[in-house]
Amino acid sequence: MRKLLLTLMTALAVGIQAKDYKLLSPDGQLQVTVHAGNNGLTWEVQHGTTTVLTTSEIALNGPLKKLSGKVKGNALTVSNGQYGIDFRADNDAAAYRISVLGKRGVTVSSETAEFNFAGDYEAFVPYVNDNRGGERYCFSFESYYDMQPLSKLFKDSLAINPLAVRLPEGKLAVIADMGAVDYPGMFLVKHGEHGLKADFAPYPTKEAIGGYARLNLVPTQRAAFIAKDVKGSMPWRIVLVTTKDRQLLNAQLPQRFGPKCQIKDTSWIRPGKVAWDWWNATMLTGVDFRAGMNTDTYLYYIDFAAENKLEYIIVDEGWSGKESLRSELNEEIDLKRLLAHAKKKGVGIILWSSWCNAIKDTEAVFKHYADMGVKGFKVDFFDRDDQLVMQSAWALAASAARHQLLLDYHGYRPTGIQQAWPNIVNFEGVKGLENSKWEPRVGDGPLHDQLRYDVTIPYLRQLVGPLDYTPGAMTNATKDKFFGNNNHPMSQGTRAHQVAMYTIFDAPLQMLADSPSKYMKEQETTDFISQIPTVFDETVAIDGKLGEYVALARRKGSTWYVAAMTNWQPRDLDIRLDMLSEGSHQAEIFVDGVNADRDATDYQKRSRQVTKGETLRVRLLPGGGWSAIIR
Repeated sequence: MRKLLLTLMTALAVGIQAKDYKLLSPDGQLQVTVHAGNNGLTWEVQHGTTTVLTTSEIALNGPLKKLSGKVKGNALTVSNGQYGIDFRADNDAAAYRISVLGKRGVTVSSETAEFNFAGDYEAFVPYVNDNRGGERYCFSFESYYDMQPLSKLFKDSLAINPLAVRLPEGKLAVIADMGAVDYPGMFLVKHGEHGLKADFAPYPTKEAIGGYARLNLVPTQRAAFIAKDVKGSMPWRIVLVTTKDRQLLNAQLPQRFGPKCQIKDTSWIRPGKVAWDWWNATMLTGVDFRAGMNTDTYLYYIDFAAENKLEYIIVDEGWSGKESLRSELNEEIDLKRLLAHAKKKGVGIILWSSWCNAIKDTEAVFKHYADMGVKGFKVDFFDRDDQLVMQSAWALAASAARHQLLLDYHGYRPTGIQQAWPNIVNFEGVKGLENSKWEPRVGDGPLHDQLRYDVTIPYLRQLVGPLDYTPGAMTNATKDKFFGNNNHPMSQGTRAHQVAMYTIFDAPLQMLADSPSKYMKEQETTDFISQIPTVFDETVAIDGKLGEYVALARRKGSTWYVAAMTNWQPRDLDIRLDMLSEGSHQAEIFVDGVNADRDATDYQKRSRQVTKGETLRVRLLPGGGWSAIIR
């Protein structure tokens, strides 16, 4: 009898410890099942009749046990006194995050985040490549997308996120992290036959100058843990689920899952367009001075910016010393003179810096240049997202905010930090226009399909934050005519494709990458671009398919900016103007020219009256684009 009683008590205890929780999204379509069992914590995700995730483990420093909680609406928190795990079931996303309870921080030796799928679905995978200094986790976060079945993913390769998986019924599942501000970012690796799991850069204990042109700070030794003294909430692990690809174009993950704003008064943060020097190799024509990294060149850039209503210029690499932002400055550049001229013209100046220089005496350096009148810094070559770098990115933003400086982070993948520090207006982490400078030719065209990439990143990379693609090439080429040229670069695709980027790509600090001389020769194009804002009040996803084409509309005030781009496949689109207010509107339209498939610089600019609900038939030539400004 006693033995039977003990057996019953043990069974009862096991039953108490093992419990399933079910969450439903507000629309009832997305279901999250959480199993808090004796062996640990798992979750599953279902969307309608589609299995999104099969049983997938969640763990921190080993299995998470003895958890209990309560469902409240579409949310659940389970805890065991040491850790709490928050789950959410939104209409389009299943998500969770782990929190450290209490005041004592913990060292995280490992975190398990699995994403197991029910079948051998096709994935859009941005693999890590071109490692800095040969270090596995030191990378610029710039990747083209490989399309592979889950079973064929490379076992030994890291991938960055967001990463998309094509589900049955045309649905998409996109894996992302959000809110990694005191914690490493999430890489992904192949797991099992049809799954992925998280991988994280271990904490760096030793570093050395190296990598590309010795501009990186490369870890030479890492600890046996990934993060230390972790307190409070850790990053969200998100699986975004859509029934139509276009739903990704306005998912707003940072706004929903990012940290709270840390700046009380943001009125000084001024987005805008930028005349940029590096891509066009400071190549000016028709001037009476030798163009280059010198005062006369940048005076010219300032005048060009002012004449074309651009808010900023950037003085890129070469103005400062290799090891410092205060010493061994370029004697050919009179920064005080440039700042005085820029102030007179109403143009701001932003300076370039490597990350390893920006973290040297940051407060004093930022104060010095802010006092001189500099408006911000483009901080380059982070090329890491371990805990130390994520902490550094936060500290740099806080210091910059104290001195009212804008920041543009390069070699960095955003995970919501821009919500906390909106003075970080741009991020690179994208295979932008710069890659055209060194793109090799293979056979009858370029090695990489940049056009497919252009119509992939609005759905994936842009999910997590603005992207510094740096568009605006005025020398445009069809596939058979394109070739890489560092000092005289060109773009793949048509002129109208480049123009459409100014509406489609999210970039509060948006570049005009080509030479002022070329923009002045192409003034009609320049005038059209200069009218397009860099921040908007509303976005409407019109149509699109990942990797094939995209069409969306953005509103600023009462004006709508509508644009479409395609890959190398020509196509006809119907754009219905349901977003307009009642009455007649004037549309200024920039389209592929009739012969743009033979000469990619060919375009037409038209004007016409349009009305709410009207459908515009849009013809996109190979590598083409279309834009409209509707007032």
